[in-house]
Amino acid sequence: MFDSVMEANRAAMDAFATPDTNGDHAESETERRVEPAGDLPGWETQLDVDGELSVGDGVRFSKTLSEEDVERFALASGDTNPLHLDEEWAEDTRFSGRIVHGTLAAGLISAALARLPGGVVYLSQDLEFRAPVRIDDRVTAEVDIVEDLGGGRYRLRTTVETDADLVIDGEAVVLIED
Repeated sequence: MFDSVMEANRAAMDAFATPDTNGDHAESETERRVEPAGDLPGWETQLDVDGELSVGDGVRFSKTLSEEDVERFALASGDTNPLHLDEEWAEDTRFSGRIVHGTLAAGLISAALARLPGGVVYLSQDLEFRAPVRIDDRVTAEVDIVEDLGGGRYRLRTTVETDADLVIDGEAVVLIED
C-alpha cells in the first residue's frame, strides 16, 4: 500500500515537472526532489507578504499546463475521461477539443499555497469552474488572505486564470503552521 501511494505521489509531482532540453522527461526526473517552496524553469511565483501573514497578503503561481502534464495527471489520478485524452472524441463536444482536467488546473492553487511562509494544511476548498483550460495555456493561481480566523487559520479567496479568462473561482480555509 505504501509503495502504491508513493508511486501516485511521484506521478502527481511529475505532472508539474518540466521537460529536459530534448523536450522529454528523463527517467531520473521521477526521482528528482523539488526544494520546498522552490520553482523549476517555467514556473513563476510572486509573493506579496510583509512580515507575519495578515489580511491582504497573497501569492501568485504561474505555469503552462502541457500535454505531458495532462497525461501524467491522468495516470496519477485515474481520470481517463476522453475529454482530456482523445482529441478526435473531444472535437465533437461543446469545448471543440481537449481540455485540461479541472482538478489539475485547481492544483495550481495548492502550488501557490506552498509558497506561503510556514506549512499550509487545507481545511476546506470550494471551487466554481467557470471556463475550460486548454492544453498549453499559461495558468495563474492567485491566493489572497481575506480573513484571519485565529489559531493560524485563514480564509482565502482563490482564483485561477488564463490570459483570457477567470477559469476557477473559489474560497479556502487553511491552517498555517510556523
